[in-house]
Amino acid sequence: MRPGEVPARPGSSRAPPAPPSAPPEGRLVGLDLARGLAVLGMFAAHIGPDIEDGGVAGTVMQLTHGRSAALFALLAGVTLVIIGGRRRPRTGLDGRRARAKITVRAVVLIALGTGVAMLPAPVDVILAYYGLCFLLALPLVRLRAGTLAVIAAVLAVAGPLLSFGARTVLDEQAWAQSWEHAIALYDPLERLSHEGVVDLVLTGAYPVLSWLPYMIAGMALGRLDLRAARVRHRLLAAGSALALAGYGASWLAFHLIPGVPAAIADSGWLESGPVTWWQGPETGTVDTGTPALLLVAAPHSGTPFEIVGNLGVAITVVVCAVALTDRWARVRRPLLPVIAVGTMSLSVYVAHIVVLALLDSDDTFGGLPVLSAFIAAALVLAVLWTRHFRRGPLEHLLNAAAQAVARRLR
Repeated sequence: MRPGEVPARPGSSRAPPAPPSAPPEGRLVGLDLARGLAVLGMFAAHIGPDIEDGGVAGTVMQLTHGRSAALFALLAGVTLVIIGGRRRPRTGLDGRRARAKITVRAVVLIALGTGVAMLPAPVDVILAYYGLCFLLALPLVRLRAGTLAVIAAVLAVAGPLLSFGARTVLDEQAWAQSWEHAIALYDPLERLSHEGVVDLVLTGAYPVLSWLPYMIAGMALGRLDLRAARVRHRLLAAGSALALAGYGASWLAFHLIPGVPAAIADSGWLESGPVTWWQGPETGTVDTGTPALLLVAAPHSGTPFEIVGNLGVAITVVVCAVALTDRWARVRRPLLPVIAVGTMSLSVYVAHIVVLALLDSDDTFGGLPVLSAFIAAALVLAVLWTRHFRRGPLEHLLNAAAQAVARRLR
C-alpha cells in the first residue's frame, strides 16, 4: 500500500481511491485508434453504399451499422473513468472537480447535440443521448470494474424489456399518450430539435434505456489495466464470447423456436424481403407489434441480443487496437491518420454532419465515391490539425468549459 492510501473496506464495491497527488496515467494510443475507427464506421453507416445492394460493399456496410455507434458509446464510458481516475478513482477536491467536469461535458453534449440535430442532415445525432448517459452514469464513476460489469449486464437485458413494456403502454393507453404530449409541450429540447426527453430516454434513435449499458461496460473496461497482456487475453475471450452469445442466440431463436419468423412477418416489421434475425429497419427500438421482435439482433433494434453482440464486438476492437499500438509501436506510423481522427472524434463527427447539411443531402445521398471523399478529407485534416494542436476545436472548447467550472471548486 502506498503512503497515505486508504484501504478499501472489505466487500466494498468502490475501487480504491487515488492519492491526492497521483500522477496521470499514460495515454493509451489504442483507445484513440478505436475511437477513430468508430467515427469512420459511422461515416460508412451514414453515407456509405446501401446495405440492400449486397455484394462485398453491402456486407462491409452492414458490419458498420449499429456496431460503430456502440463502439463509440463504449469508449465514451472509458473516457468517464479516465476523467474520474482510471485505475483509482479521484477523491476529495480532485473527485469533486472530476464530477464537475463530467457534468459540464454532459450538459455541453446535450446542448451541442440539440443544436446539431436541428440541421437538415439525414443523420440521427447521437450527442444529446450521450450527454444524458453521462449524467446517469455519474453516480457509478467510483465503482469497481466487476460491479460496473454486473450493472451493465443487468441493464443490457432489463433495459430493452423495460423499454418494450413502456412503449407498449404508450402505444395502447390514452392516459400515457396524454402524459407524453404534456411533457412534450413543456420540453424545450422537443421544441428545438424534435428530440425531447421522452425521445432521449425511450423512443429516439439512441434511447438511454438501450444505450446506457454500452457506456457502463466502457467504464468497467477503462477501470482495467489494458496494458497487461493477461487482461487483454481475458477481455478478448470475453468479447468473442459475448458476440457469439448475442448474435448466436438470436440465430438459434429464429431457427429453433416455432413461430418466431411468422410472428415477425405478421407484425409488418419488414416492408419487403424475407424476415431475418440480423437485418431490419434502424429505428433505435423494436416495434411493439409482437414480443418476438425482442429476439432479433438487427442494428439499432435495441434488443438484449443486439446489445450483447455489439458489446462483444466493441470490446474485441478496443483490445485489438490497444494491443496493436502498445506491443508493436512501429505500426503506429501508418495508422496515425486514424489515430488523429480519434483524438478529435467529436469535432470530426460534428463536421461531417455539418457538411451533409450544407450539401442539402437526403437519404439517397451516398455511395463509395462520396464515402471515400469524406474519409480522405477527415484523415488529412485531422493529421494537419494534430500537428499544431493537442485537441480538436470542439474538444478544446469542451475541455476549457469543464476546467473553468472545476477550478471554481475549493
